[in-house]
Amino acid sequence: MISKVIETRNLTKRFGDFTAVDNINLDVFKGEIFGFLGANGAGKTTAMRMLCGLSKPTSGQGFVAGFDIARQQEDVKKHIGYMSQKFSLYEDLKVWENIRLFAGIYRTKNHEIAAKTDSVLAKIGLSSERNALVKKIPLGWKQKLAFSVAVFHNPAIVFLDEPTGGVDPVTRRRFWELIYEAAADGITVFVTTHYMDEAEYCNRVSIMVDGKIEAIDTPQHLRRQFNANNMDEVFRKLARKAERNDNG
Repeated sequence: MISKVIETRNLTKRFGDFTAVDNINLDVFKGEIFGFLGANGAGKTTAMRMLCGLSKPTSGQGFVAGFDIARQQEDVKKHIGYMSQKFSLYEDLKVWENIRLFAGIYRTKNHEIAAKTDSVLAKIGLSSERNALVKKIPLGWKQKLAFSVAVFHNPAIVFLDEPTGGVDPVTRRRFWELIYEAAADGITVFVTTHYMDEAEYCNRVSIMVDGKIEAIDTPQHLRRQFNANNMDEVFRKLARKAERNDNG
């Protein structure tokens, strides 16, 4: 039986009278690449913050890597990785220093860090740049480094919040090769993106509209369901239903 890495039931987040996330139900499985889509204000950022243990739900239940997101937030944080569009790297540290810093934060054992650092740098083609300051390396290299740092501790799941913003299509495609490799190693990948061609790369996709999940299925089934040629058409058809444009 394939294990669930994320499970939510009627997960809800309210801010006063405003319901940012409205009774969402999700099951995401080990090794799955799951696309979490929605226009600005749909509620996906708020939902992701709850799943990462950064914000408590108002009601409903959620479990990530087997831990309750309302009561075991610190345990959740220990078992996930996270990468955003801004990468969270320290620009004034060297490439290898960034890896060592985050490995320590993720509580990787000291004797494992050095050997694994060499392995990671070789894998992403940055061995010759290990002593370069991060601010000096190209954006595409930073992107690969940030992802490698996020999965250095072999988390159950890695959350990627628009990780490919601002990079060219070729670099984006190469980045997705890293995602495939992580998923093949059993790491669940939960990714938000504004690029609908990337939604096609996911095993399954959900689309939020006004705090609710309006559709969830494989890209192929969603295209068929909405009589669309691609995921961009699916997204546009659903996004037209949106009534709010608040930050979500």
